[in-house]
This record gives sequence, structure tokens and C-alpha cells, in this order.
Amino acid sequence: MAPISLEKLTKVYPNGFEAVRDFDLEVADGEFMILVGPSGSGKTTAMRMVAGLEEITSGVLRIDDQIVNDVSPRDRDIAMVFQNYALYPHMTVGENIGFALKMKHTPKDEMRRKVQETAAILGLTEWIDRKPAQLSGGQRQRVAMGRAIVREPKAFLMDEPLSNLDAKLRVQMRAEVARIQRRLGVATIYVTHDQVEAMTMGDRVAVMRAGLLLQCDKPQTIYDHPVNLFVAGFMGSPSMNLFEAQLGEGARSLILGSQTIELPESVLTAMPALARFANNEVVVGMRPESLSIAGASSGSTAGTLIFEGEVDLVEALGSEVLVHFSTDAHRVEAEGMYSDDAEGLDAGLITQRGEGVARVPPETQLVIGERVRLQVQPRRLFFFDPATGLSLSA
Repeated sequence: MAPISLEKLTKVYPNGFEAVRDFDLEVADGEFMILVGPSGSGKTTAMRMVAGLEEITSGVLRIDDQIVNDVSPRDRDIAMVFQNYALYPHMTVGENIGFALKMKHTPKDEMRRKVQETAAILGLTEWIDRKPAQLSGGQRQRVAMGRAIVREPKAFLMDEPLSNLDAKLRVQMRAEVARIQRRLGVATIYVTHDQVEAMTMGDRVAVMRAGLLLQCDKPQTIYDHPVNLFVAGFMGSPSMNLFEAQLGEGARSLILGSQTIELPESVLTAMPALARFANNEVVVGMRPESLSIAGASSGSTAGTLIFEGEVDLVEALGSEVLVHFSTDAHRVEAEGMYSDDAEGLDAGLITQRGEGVARVPPETQLVIGERVRLQVQPRRLFFFDPATGLSLSA
């Protein structure tokens, strides 16, 4: 067991493509760290540099306080779990788990004990004599994890290990993997593009985009306090509603398309940075679960803000209803490209038709085409600088 430290880690390929840039990350002993981001964000490349499978262009990598930049993969004492199980089909579960020990010429009694202990941890004891073809997808993935666990490595690296499983099994295995990692107490870096996995599994989450680390914190902190537009839009399902808007005189009103919404004093008190954007454009964000349907006769009060939209689609999911609506304010999608000549994120904003989503109780009855009044509490609003993409809500 050992901490992992990445200091200014950079990977540039011979063709000049910079896959990872100035990546700083500290993974404490026993911590479950999630690297999350879209395809091409550099998360797998960063993990492969830790494993020694990709050469480090610049920067320093430490494992257990030792610099390992030039240490071979086999000598870093790290175990990896991949997306595909890569089990030996002619071997039993026990033989697959113990294969690495056999290659190290571990005494048979010790190898048998370790394999049995690992199988018990993973709930595989009754299948220990079966072959992979006789197992479910989830059981095969647990066998793959067993091969890593039995080695008792200093750290684990997991590259999207659940992506080949069906939706129901992924939910089950998320809990299993998190439980096993906490029981073992080994520093783990887990790569995924699934922000639900990131939110539910990790002690901390590192959000990546275009080779850069944008934010690293506890999952709930990232969800509640995203540092920029990309993180705000990426973390959450359905994603945050982001709209072009304008602040009025003294930042005391919000102009959303053709609608003007008065902002209470508490908004400016909580977010003093908004004062700099009076009479200027901003991007306003609202989480789907922060929106509710207001009564026909109710109006905006100090406690709530109300704007109108038209129902485009109603998705009844049993436990909740997702209401897709449209307004005459433009929706914003942030490409999240980093700019060297800006202080933060050059948002590369793309505006589309003003579509949004509200998550409401299952008893909600709405008709497509109906005009609805959407209600949100001021403290649940997010504001961003459209020029840099940086949050104004801090």
C-alpha cells in the first residue's frame, strides 16, 4: 500500500499531440480516486503513465515516495484491471486468480491460501472450480479483479472495468468494487467516462478535459460547486441546464430570453462577483432537480424565481418524471477548450435552441405543448462568465 503522486506529468506523442499536460494529482494511501472525462480527455493516458505503459514526456511520478519514471512496469508493484476480462478460458477461476503467483513460483500452500482468501473477498468461493465460460459477466469481472488483488500490490489501476456490463449489472458492480476497495485499503485510480460511476464510487473525483485536470474534489463538492462550465455540464444526469442570459441594472434582475426575473438581494450577497456583470451577459445554470412546476396563480417571491417554458416531452420513469421544455433563451453547450491567453477556461460556447429538463415528482401531469411556469430557488442558481467559462458563484 502506498500513495501516488503525479507532478506536472505531461505526455506528448511524436506527432506533437499533447495528450496530458501539467497533470498534478495526489492519491493518498487507501484513497479511491476517480479520473472522469469524455473520450479523448487524457484520463487513460494519465493512468497508463502511472502503470509504466506510456513513457512520461516530462514531470515526476512517485509511488510510495519513490520516483519511478524510469522503473519498468513489472517493478512498480501495481496491479491493473482492464475493460476486457482477458481470462484464460482453459483455466478455472482459482487457476486464473492464482496465475500471477504461479509465475512468481509462490509455494503451493501459500498460493492456495491466498487464492481462497481472495475468492472469499470477491464472493467467488462456490465458483472457484468453474471455467470462465460458466460465469456471468459480473463474475468474470470479479475474477479479473481477483488476479489483481491476490498479488497484494502497492496500488490498483482500473481502466473502465464495468463498461462491458449491462446497465443493471453495472449498478451492482459499482457497489461491489467500492466495497472491495475500501476493505483492501489500497490506493486506487479508477478511470471512467461515466459521471454516475464517478459520483457514486470515489472518495475524490478528478475531472479531465483535453488533457487538463479541471477540478479535483469530493464528488458532492464538485456537483455543488463546479469551477467552470464544462464541469457544471458534465457532472450530473440529466446535465445542468445552461442558458444565455443578461444581468440587469445593479445585477438585480436576470433577463432570460424575453423574460425578466427579479433577483433578491440574497443572490448578490452570496455571489458578489455578479456585480461586475451588471448590464452584461452571463451564463445561468439550473440543475434539473432544482426546478419545479409552479401554480398558475403564483408569482416570483423572495423565496423563488419563476420563468415560463413550453413542454416538449414528458418521460415518466416511475420514481420521477423528466419534463423536457423549451424557452426563447438560447441553451449553451461548453466545448471546454483551454486557452493560454485567458485566466481560465475559454468556453468555446455553442448556443442551441433553448431546451432544458426539469426533474419533478411522479404524480406530475403535463401535456406536450402546454405552457408551464418553472420555479427555482435563487440559491440553486449557478452563474458563469461566458468569456472564460469560469464560475461566478463562489
